[in-house]
Amino acid sequence: MPQQNPLQSNTRISCPDCGNDIDFFEVADDVVITTHYVQNEDGSFSQQEDNSQVLGQIRLICGECQTDLSAFHDRFSEMVF
Repeated sequence: MPQQNPLQSNTRISCPDCGNDIDFFEVADDVVITTHYVQNEDGSFSQQEDNSQVLGQIRLICGECQTDLSAFHDRFSEMVF
């Protein structure tokens, strides 16, 4: 059965190289992460807020064969809930 083009699919993204349609990584370059903590009475810390700012490129990578699937990142972003 021929593999469906991931850009033409209305439902799932699949890697054109290995067929993976389960595991993916989103990789962001040049990220600034700011985390706000408060110190508790016992000296431990509790996280209050976490903010990230991506200054560089964001890539979508196949979790099986590491093929760059960045062409499908917009579709991926639309489907993250």
